[in-house]
Amino acid sequence: MMHSLSATELLAAWEQGTGQPPVYQALVLLAAACPEISFEELARLPIGRRDACLLTLREWTFGQQLAGLANCPGCGERLEMTLHTADIRRMVDPESLATPLEPATEEGELFSLTMADYQAQFRLPNSLDLLTIVGQSGKLPDHRLLLERCLLATTHDGSACTTADLPEQVIEAIVERMATADPLADTQLALTCPTCSHQWTANFDIVSFFWEEINAWGPRILAEVHTLALVYGWREADILALPSWRRRAYLELVARY
Repeated sequence: MMHSLSATELLAAWEQGTGQPPVYQALVLLAAACPEISFEELARLPIGRRDACLLTLREWTFGQQLAGLANCPGCGERLEMTLHTADIRRMVDPESLATPLEPATEEGELFSLTMADYQAQFRLPNSLDLLTIVGQSGKLPDHRLLLERCLLATTHDGSACTTADLPEQVIEAIVERMATADPLADTQLALTCPTCSHQWTANFDIVSFFWEEINAWGPRILAEVHTLALVYGWREADILALPSWRRRAYLELVARY
């Protein structure tokens, strides 16, 4: 079962994930919140299921409101946007987010698609796939590499075929089926510019969003620990164990006197 992160746990996760790829940072956070589930089991969670857990963890850590910036592609205006975690959840089937977090099996949930004379069996992309692809280069774009890892069997007229043999419409149908089965894997926000009324969609990446907030929180909490340790002589562990409102109260007293 996933639990909220203490200041000590969050600080340790920040230290472990700093400088690492976003997919690794996502797993570091989940591993800290789910110590009874192995890192590899968490890495086998479908991307959308993983991100749903991160959205909940972010909500427990920093609250339900999400504040960010976006640049209008029409006029270049820099916009402030405020969302609620419930706004993100409304974009998907609530039932898909309500099930308890459980270790994913090695094979994952299997899906099949039949189109014309083509048949395909596949699973949903996970963090292990992304970790493998990070840093790879080749003729195929990343989405093709990802698709190849997730396709378990493909046939044409009953005979085995390769991913390269699949028509584009079959590939598009597989990708669409994946998106339907794992909706939070690609969350798109509908935005409208108040200045020029231009409308567009922007990707919401909970991993990058959450980690940017942690990057801002980390130096701030270290500064709080430094100040309180300097003034009161308390240990770091004792300061981090204080509720955030208690730390702020002590810091206000230090500033006042």
